[in-house]
Amino acid sequence: MTHDNLPKATLMATLEQIIQREPNPFDAETFWSGNFWQEKQNPAFTVDSIHQEAISQIETLLNQVSEDHRTRTVLLEGETGSGKSYLLGRIKRILNRKAFFVYIEPFTASDYIWRHILRYTVDSLLEVPEGEEDSQLILWLKGLSEFEHRSIMDMIRGDRQVFIRNLRDNYPTGIYNAHEFFGVLYDLTNPKFSSLACEWLRGDDLDEESLKILRVQHSIDSEDAAQKILANFGRISAETLPIVLCFDQLDNIARLADGSIDLPSLFGVNSVIHTQKLKNFLVMISIITDTWKQNAFRIQATDRDRLDAIVQLKQISLYQGEALWASRLSIVHRQSATQPPSNLYPLTREKLEDKFPGGKTRPRNVLMLGRQLFQDHKLELMRDRIEYIDVEYTPVLDQQSSHSPEPAIDVSETPSLPPTAEPKADLLAAFKLLWLRKFSQTQDRISRIRQFSSPELIAMLGEALEALSVPEVNLRFLDSRTYSSYSLSYQFPGTSETVGVAWSEDANLTKFCNFMKVCQEAIAAKQCHKLHLIREESIGNPNNTGYRIYSDIYRKSRHQHLKPDLLSVHYLITYHSLVNDACGGDLIVGNSTPNLTELQTLIRESKILQYCPLLQQLELVPSLPIGEATRELWQPVEDFLLNRAISQQCMARQRLSQEAISQFSHINESQVHHLIEHLCENHPSVAILNPDAKLEDQLVYLVNSQR
Repeated sequence: MTHDNLPKATLMATLEQIIQREPNPFDAETFWSGNFWQEKQNPAFTVDSIHQEAISQIETLLNQVSEDHRTRTVLLEGETGSGKSYLLGRIKRILNRKAFFVYIEPFTASDYIWRHILRYTVDSLLEVPEGEEDSQLILWLKGLSEFEHRSIMDMIRGDRQVFIRNLRDNYPTGIYNAHEFFGVLYDLTNPKFSSLACEWLRGDDLDEESLKILRVQHSIDSEDAAQKILANFGRISAETLPIVLCFDQLDNIARLADGSIDLPSLFGVNSVIHTQKLKNFLVMISIITDTWKQNAFRIQATDRDRLDAIVQLKQISLYQGEALWASRLSIVHRQSATQPPSNLYPLTREKLEDKFPGGKTRPRNVLMLGRQLFQDHKLELMRDRIEYIDVEYTPVLDQQSSHSPEPAIDVSETPSLPPTAEPKADLLAAFKLLWLRKFSQTQDRISRIRQFSSPELIAMLGEALEALSVPEVNLRFLDSRTYSSYSLSYQFPGTSETVGVAWSEDANLTKFCNFMKVCQEAIAAKQCHKLHLIREESIGNPNNTGYRIYSDIYRKSRHQHLKPDLLSVHYLITYHSLVNDACGGDLIVGNSTPNLTELQTLIRESKILQYCPLLQQLELVPSLPIGEATRELWQPVEDFLLNRAISQQCMARQRLSQEAISQFSHINESQVHHLIEHLCENHPSVAILNPDAKLEDQLVYLVNSQR
């Protein structure tokens, strides 16, 4: 919000009033990690001098790739909290005009790794860079010589075969499956077929009708095909800009038999990129220092030798820490009518020196210290204000009144502000707010189940089952080289029964038939007591062999076919993103940095996953009572208000109302204020300070429940 857009009442407020009214500028929910296409950085929070040397090294490597088109690989190494993920996003933000940037999520199946990389490459190329109107993929196409002197509309009106022939003339060698590949590139320019063309390029398993529309024989359904399509992108991008492949949060990738992360497969892929001379890539591998030390010896020396550079993120100085604080606090300072004593107020340089006597630390440590100190100051202001109100409103004998005076108010009965909120309540409140933010992001970007591969979906389901303490969760239940990564098994709680789960969203019915045969074999071998099929895609009709096998298995038997909905997938994806953060040391909840075990505890205590319909169908969480439509509509809003009050401990009522309206589109201002009042009436820990004042002067605050 700019200064000009601030409400008049806000502009007239003193700095101390602003501090009480506004959210903590160091809230963990404003910290940044993960996929740089999903979380947008605020440039105002960037301190240019931090990690500038690392940026210069990486930019030099990128320039070299641009000049000679030879692929290079850089290892970005740093401690947890050093800002690796943030740096990847920052590099993307400042160098996106020099290259196309790809963020690759942790791979869940090593035998699916090339298809995983291709999927996320195409997904990232579909993103629109800042300052551009077209996606990276369209910008890439426009950079080709075939498009150089012709507009996209000209190409649409042109002849498909002419387009293919011209590109084949430009690239007579080195292009895999050239005719089909160039034909799909042509279809990208046609709004009628562009979505289907993107699905084929990212490796989605398409049905026969879709393949005919695109005039291709097969989907990209093997590791070899995916590798060669990726090579096509590199070969052609030499005519435009390099492609930067960013691998991050590697602590949650697929595991080896001994439980260690499968870095050898990733470095094996990198070696293939070099030995097969895939052109015009800059591969960036971001890894935690300890993870690298613990796993580097597992990687073959020849694969380690493929690293062109190792960039280590250094700790920052206290001067840089001050700049981090100042960037956050400027948001509060700009809203005040009074001049702050310093650009760090209410924090001080001395606090940094006391906490970090060595003069060096990591960016996250500085931000978390800032959060705690700012919150302490906010609470001190609230204590002073409550004491002032206690004195101001103590009844005094009216000399003109003949009535007996009312007894003086017992100050000990006046609600008091706690030094801090109850630790567990505070942690759960912060976690629920974090979940809500992540869940909203997931809903905004995921519009269909097949945006994820079947191995990814089953792995995410497995993570959720482990969080719920379901016994004996094991991935790769089916005994099939092709479909083992589509399955898992577990022991149903309270019994000795083994339940198998097979999840396939491959649209091709021939592959569905093969999948059903593998499921049938597992049942015949008595590998489980019950086998759930999870599938939203079509199962065909009685004329299909796969349909008949499906009917034999799932009609009138203990086995079940469960149709997942998008809401269920949103729950699984949101939890998966938190698992990535926790494994990589990037998960911040309030003042804590929970590991995976602690995250699982938070999930169970918050009971968030009980609202996932698929987990209800699996009977692993209780089904919600019927007939609570009204409660289901308003309860999330009231939960948000309560958790925000616990997290902030004091906040302007209007600001709280605005945040709720921004978070929930189905409510208006009047309804929010009603819910705030309802919350204060029914929750002893939340109250409105000065409720008789003007609305803009009221504060919602957390009171001490022990009076």
